[in-house]
Amino acid sequence: MLKLEKVYKNFGGIQALSGVSFHVEPGSITGLIGPNGSGKSTCFNVITGFYSRDGGDIYFKGEKLGNLEPFEIARKGIGRTFQISQVPEKMTVMENLLLAPKAQTGEKFFNIFLKFGRIARETRNYLDKSKDILKLLKLYELRNEYAGNLSGGQKKLLSLGRILISDPTLILLDEPTAGVNPTLINELIMAIKRLRDEGGKTILIVEHNMKVISQICDRVIVLDYGKKIAEGTPREIQNNEEVLEAYLGGNARRGFAP
Repeated sequence: MLKLEKVYKNFGGIQALSGVSFHVEPGSITGLIGPNGSGKSTCFNVITGFYSRDGGDIYFKGEKLGNLEPFEIARKGIGRTFQISQVPEKMTVMENLLLAPKAQTGEKFFNIFLKFGRIARETRNYLDKSKDILKLLKLYELRNEYAGNLSGGQKKLLSLGRILISDPTLILLDEPTAGVNPTLINELIMAIKRLRDEGGKTILIVEHNMKVISQICDRVIVLDYGKKIAEGTPREIQNNEEVLEAYLGGNARRGFAP
């Protein structure tokens, strides 16, 4: 589904990514972890076109991604969330979701008059889809609430909802559980699993909560100082000495294992 080959990214004299290579299998949940400053978010930004890369290649479904703009990459079927969720706060939760579907007929002015029936059908379809997504994310009861009144965790769930309604093939989640209360974290874990198992989605997730990583990921990739230092199952990663060294500086294993 996704393949990186020797990807580099520099910021002045700092090499944020140094020849990073990995791949993500279709229908999998893959974790991307590492200590602070290891290059995880930079990797996400390079994949989705927010940063241009300084070397290497990225492939999506076998097609090489050139220097595309973020909206062009999104149209190819790659959706992402951000660590800090930005939502139109004066719009309701439902209205936020209805902003996101791509290529809506009603976006073109004259279609309002020429294709009214088609627009009406699309609107009903997106309303039904939005309701299903809000129920999945446990936000349905808040559908008429202004987005600005949501908690930080609820705004993250809403951001995920906006990604889902655009129906991407690959979803990149950047710390989705940060700021989310424990009850919502459990709901989010189940929702992510259903996206893979029932929705057929492929997911790449950056997450500091190692319990979440161990519960939902098929494989885990570990970065440190912009380099890939390990890759394997969650159990293999928990027992990898190089990973423990990167996280704990050589201290005992306590605190790392989920």
